[in-house]
Amino acid sequence: MNMNTNSSLPMEYQSEQSRLNILGFWIFIGAEIILFATLFAVYGVLKPRTAGGPTGADIFVIKDVIVQTLLLLTSSFTAGLVIYEMRRNHLKGLILWTVITLLLGAGFLYMEINEFIHYVEMGATMQTSAFLSSLFVLLGTHGAHVTLGIGWAILLMIQLAKRKITPVTAGKVHIWALYWHFLDVIWIFIFTFVYLAGVL
Repeated sequence: MNMNTNSSLPMEYQSEQSRLNILGFWIFIGAEIILFATLFAVYGVLKPRTAGGPTGADIFVIKDVIVQTLLLLTSSFTAGLVIYEMRRNHLKGLILWTVITLLLGAGFLYMEINEFIHYVEMGATMQTSAFLSSLFVLLGTHGAHVTLGIGWAILLMIQLAKRKITPVTAGKVHIWALYWHFLDVIWIFIFTFVYLAGVL
């Protein structure tokens, strides 16, 4: 009898290794919070230092940012449906909602890249001012994390196609979903403290 398995637990917690991985991931999230808190603090300090260049109110297109926000928040909802399908042991549903989540994430990234191009066309580059340097680093770091999340999910889908849903693969999907939700929470802070505060 395997003492490490408890069928009353969600599948992602039935493997001892998965439980340890999830715990380790929460520690990783703590480090990520420190990273983004530092970037927010740097942005807050450098925001007034525009060196005569454009301010946030000059360059932010708030209607586009609202669309980005809706895309990412919707992707958080669909990531929740990924976990729902996983716990139903429904592989096709899991894959379907993962693909939809990634399409929403890709749409978000596409808009963010266009946003950066818009800034550069307006003469707002990293070299223009300390404000813009901190803005590009904050947004770029978040965008890089979203890109990583998309690549990670693609690799998970390949593994799921080969190994199906098991306590081990379920643990990996659960960790990815936590990561994706974390990125959505960070974006809410960016939307509020960067964009809304920047145009008000």
